[in-house]
Amino acid sequence: MVSDRLWLVFLATLTTGQWQANCYVVAAPGVADCVIIDPGQDAAAGLRDVLAENQLKPKGLLATHGHFDHIACAAEIADEFNVPLWIHSADRHLLTEPTAGLSAEGAAMLKQLLRTPMVEPARLEEFDSVTELNLARLKFTVTHAPGHTEGSVLLGLDYKSRHPQINRLVFTGDVVFAGSVGRTDLPGGDPQVMSRTLSDVVLALPDTAALLPGHGGQTTMARERLENPYLQAATSRN
Repeated sequence: MVSDRLWLVFLATLTTGQWQANCYVVAAPGVADCVIIDPGQDAAAGLRDVLAENQLKPKGLLATHGHFDHIACAAEIADEFNVPLWIHSADRHLLTEPTAGLSAEGAAMLKQLLRTPMVEPARLEEFDSVTELNLARLKFTVTHAPGHTEGSVLLGLDYKSRHPQINRLVFTGDVVFAGSVGRTDLPGGDPQVMSRTLSDVVLALPDTAALLPGHGGQTTMARERLENPYLQAATSRN
């Protein structure tokens, strides 16, 4: 677990579970409320520690997409704090049918890991018609970005940094990583749709955006535009 206090935003990152997925806690400065992004497998205990240590209370949970490694603890945490989970309707079925988004090998592994059936949280909201979301005094932009899953979204947040070259955070889920992009060979994935998402959505992000992916380390849009081979390929197709 890595926790850093940044200028004008609190950001904690937890990396947990079989697939080492990133879960984020975000809060405005001096505000006791926060937002949790992608509460995945085995994230619950670490989330409770971060919330207690920093005297934070979640106002909502946001899912970049519906894969198990990103939403496994969503119902548990949402119901514990009586807050909604936001997810795109195209991925909603994965909350109760997690194996539907996995390969045969991944589904077999997951069946061994699951001790009880997955359930939806008591409070559930859908991103479908939402382009902006105000939670915990934070204003997120919500951009549909299918290809890895049908319901993948990018979550953007304005950010005031000590470094003028960064003025926005974008939580990218499994759409784009440092040096790579999300796989498209799982159920719900589509390489042609992903290609359009990379061309029309990801490449439209400003170079001043810091990218916080669902796996691996943070990066910047400026760096990925120059170095990510998948984005370079998308650029050449434009």
